[in-house]
This record gives sequence, C-alpha cells and structure tokens, in this order.
Amino acid sequence: MTKKEILEAVKFDENGLVCCVIQDYHAKKVRMVAYMNKEALEKTLNTKQMTYWSRSRQSLWVKGETSGYFQYMKGLSIDCDGDALLFQVEQVGGISCHTGHATCFYRDLEEDIDVLVNRSKVQKSDIELFNLEATIKDRIENPVEGSYTNYLIEKGENKILKKVGEEATEAVIACKDGDKTQIVGEIADLIYHLSVEMGVKDISWSDVFEELKKR
Repeated sequence: MTKKEILEAVKFDENGLVCCVIQDYHAKKVRMVAYMNKEALEKTLNTKQMTYWSRSRQSLWVKGETSGYFQYMKGLSIDCDGDALLFQVEQVGGISCHTGHATCFYRDLEEDIDVLVNRSKVQKSDIELFNLEATIKDRIENPVEGSYTNYLIEKGENKILKKVGEEATEAVIACKDGDKTQIVGEIADLIYHLSVEMGVKDISWSDVFEELKKR
C-alpha cells in the first residue's frame, strides 16, 4: 500500500486517534503500545522517525526527543478493520518504556518462575545485541563527537580490523588463562568491534543468525 492508501484506510476513533503496536524489527518483541492522530501518522510516514500523540499532554511527541532512545520505522502493517497499526521499528538504545525497561511488557504471569526467568534472560540478551547493532548504525548515520564508535569509523576499516584481530587474540589468551570474568570482558570487546565492522559492511546480526540456522 502507498502512504496515501494507508492514510485513507486508517479508521481513527472518536478522538481522532488510532492504536499503534510497536514491535522490534530485529528481536520481534513488542516494545510498546502508543497512539497516533493523522498528523503524527503523516509525520512518521514522511520522516521514518516514530512520532506519537500524547494523550496526557495533548500534543505530538517524537519518541526519544528527551531520552535519546529514538525509534525509526522499518515497516508498517494495517489491521483488517483499519483501527490498529503494527509498526516494526529499529530502536536506538535499550529502553522503550518510561520505567527504564527495554519493553513496556516486562510484567509476566508467574505460572512457572524458573521458566519465565530463563525466557526473560534470552529475550534480554537478544534485545541488547540488536540494540548494539542499532546504536552503531545510528552512529554511522548521525556521528556524535567523542564517540569511540565514530573514532573507529573515521580511522577506517584497517583500524577496525586491527582491533578485531587484537580482541580475538586477547579472547583466546583469556580462555587459556581460565578466568571467567576476563573471558567475558574480552568476548564483549570482540563482539563490539565485530559489530562495528558489520555495521560498516551493512551486515546485521539477523543475517548471522540466519546463517547459523543452516549449520
């Protein structure tokens, strides 16, 4: 559907609003639910930056304008009745909820606490990895003064690859030494520098995971 067709198909309620479900483009988890009026929807479609209608403030608000945790539209689907929208977004930073959580849906039915805890850990690790990817992409597109990521990018690919090699070697040495804390730290450094190189090459962690599924 075109932008015009989307706008014509949406059925705004008596207050001129439509409910929007916001899903993480990479992790496929629902991050939040918000509302848009026609102006907010038009602005989102035109800028690709998620803009909502605040029912409490009665005004438009760009997600992240105060927190820095911006959202960028990657996809949009409209409900069969036209009274709900499903957005897929790329989240910059790890927080979507005003409470400081990665998602507004952080309270689960506690039927089996052990299963829920384990599941939450997996979800959190998935989200954090994709958040790293999104943050690096944002640094590439919107450089920040003093950012180490931008320093690496400015120095060029040889610098990034040199760091990948150094961190890989340090990870091997840490594994040989057997200190868990050091191993975790070195692996984190390696993943970070690999993520920067992946960002430069426009490779996502989803691409990597799809390849892993074949093995």
